[in-house]
Amino acid sequence: MFLCLIQNLDAEFLYLVQLGVDTVPVLVGPVSYLLLSKPAKGVEKTFSVLSLLPKILPIYKEVISELKAAGASWIQFDEPTLVLDLDSHQLQAFTAAYADLESALSGLNVLIDTYFADLTTEAYKTLVGLKGVTAYGLDLVRGTQTIDLVKAGFPEGKYLFAGVVDGRNIWANDLASSLSTLQRLEDIVGKDKLVVSTSCSLLHTAVDLVNETKLDDEIKSWLAFAAQKVVEVNALAKALAGQKDEAFFAANAAAQASRKSSPRVTNEAVQKAAAALKGSDHRRATNVSARLDAQQKKLNLPVLPTTTIGSFPQTLELRRVRREFKANKISEDNYIKAIKEEIKKVVDLQEELDIDVLVHGEPELTILQRNDMVEYFGEQLSGFAFTVNGWVQSYGSRCVKPPIIYGDVSRPKPMTVFWSSTAQSMTQRPMKGMLTGPVTILNWSFVRNDQPRFETCYQIALAIKDEVEDLEKAGINVIQIDEAALREGLPLRKSEHAFYLKWAVHSFRITNCGVQDTTQIHTHMCYSNFNDIIHSIIDMDADVITIENSRSDEKLLSVFREGVKYGAGIGPGVYDIHSPRIPSTEEIADRINKMLAVLETNILWVNPDCGLKTRKYAEVKPALNNMVAAAKLLRTQLASAK
Repeated sequence: MFLCLIQNLDAEFLYLVQLGVDTVPVLVGPVSYLLLSKPAKGVEKTFSVLSLLPKILPIYKEVISELKAAGASWIQFDEPTLVLDLDSHQLQAFTAAYADLESALSGLNVLIDTYFADLTTEAYKTLVGLKGVTAYGLDLVRGTQTIDLVKAGFPEGKYLFAGVVDGRNIWANDLASSLSTLQRLEDIVGKDKLVVSTSCSLLHTAVDLVNETKLDDEIKSWLAFAAQKVVEVNALAKALAGQKDEAFFAANAAAQASRKSSPRVTNEAVQKAAAALKGSDHRRATNVSARLDAQQKKLNLPVLPTTTIGSFPQTLELRRVRREFKANKISEDNYIKAIKEEIKKVVDLQEELDIDVLVHGEPELTILQRNDMVEYFGEQLSGFAFTVNGWVQSYGSRCVKPPIIYGDVSRPKPMTVFWSSTAQSMTQRPMKGMLTGPVTILNWSFVRNDQPRFETCYQIALAIKDEVEDLEKAGINVIQIDEAALREGLPLRKSEHAFYLKWAVHSFRITNCGVQDTTQIHTHMCYSNFNDIIHSIIDMDADVITIENSRSDEKLLSVFREGVKYGAGIGPGVYDIHSPRIPSTEEIADRINKMLAVLETNILWVNPDCGLKTRKYAEVKPALNNMVAAAKLLRTQLASAK
């Protein structure tokens, strides 16, 4: 696979050479390639991925040789892992790797690029001491303290690629501030050795603001997508060379001032409410054990209760209805009628399958992307803006269109109460209200950079809190607040983990601290390694957590085998929804038995890994039928054992 990627790089570079384009081929550096890899299943825990370094360096030498032969004059190696907490052995691997590559790199200009955080003093010393390297790329947006390391000493005759234009967000650069930073760096590294750059690849931002015809002019003036960031880099480079575009800089300064003073950005009532949160822990009045007892008396659920995570298959007919409504081809009344009919189908199916706690299937969510669960809520909250073509690659060919949080966040009116109440009126069984949590909304959006992220998260938490309490008033007794992206926001440096987890967990607790003991709060998490933050998950104080388990080969269960005690309800996923494969009743029962070996019977829930929107009904119906059958089988066995 690695060799195939290298061959593709060669072919792409040769193609650009033939077109007359002078470009820099970029490779993941050998040490980061290994440190970001995972040992194969079944490999001994003592195995070190860095032991493979001598085996992959010959491949790097081969591609370097081919790129030189094709006419490359510069090569860039991305070594982002240099910003992590590295031990001396790992740092030594960088030194050894580039010493080995030095002769192969002879005759080339070599750039080593790092990004997303500050370098430690030891990592910086390692970086600037690497053999055969011509230039160093530093993220000076998120690595603000790295500037101090440069001031303390920069190798003579080397280039500094100063990443002063943010490659991870969509806000226009403060050109005056960046120019001042560059001028200070110029005095240190030399005028001819300073290169203006973005902080990282522009992969993480949308392509071109020109494509956004529906954003109003004021908000648009505050933004810069990839194309605009290239213009900013060029403008800064020219200004540094004495060719400052005064009109461009003046327009930028006016936009910066507009953003700071705009009444659309600041809501004093929201600021005051969020500031007041900092002095309290925001925990529910009683402990989870007492709450579960009160909830059981009200809900009267069986042992091993069954549920699903939220979404049901998005049929072609459903997509057609939503598309026509957005295009104003059908009336709002007809749209609501169609959505109600879809909800009724989902409710009837779940009752037919004999699922215990139901969901409405989320047919009203707008697009089949991970951020539908964010965009839907953002569209109904103040302080959010939305693009038409602001797509960003998530993974593979999957793209997302993150909302833009530009101002203080509040909830003008209820967002989901109508749909949840409608669904609850169709059944006597508990119907889950479905919300996205504040941390996930934050982490899956382009977030304002003029205040700390935790302050924005607290504002979102207050908005979700209003919705939770309105759902409770409407008779919804089970409310799920998804925090799928809780771990995704974890900082790269371990020293920063505790602070992030403290405010992230606090934000979740804010959303539901005011509900009655009889209202059951669920949360859902998926597709991350949660074992190392399990104590923070416990501290969220949810009544029930449903969490991905099957897709990751049941790694979650290992934390309970190691002695972690979990007293709240928990539903480790019993089957992988990303596969079309239909698990048998016996297979699911076997999974449940593995869970019962490490978890108490009275807290275990039975559910899939995640939502079902990516599957077809021909797959969903038999899979859920087998899931319910497995739960009933285990209930019978448990009753017989008693």
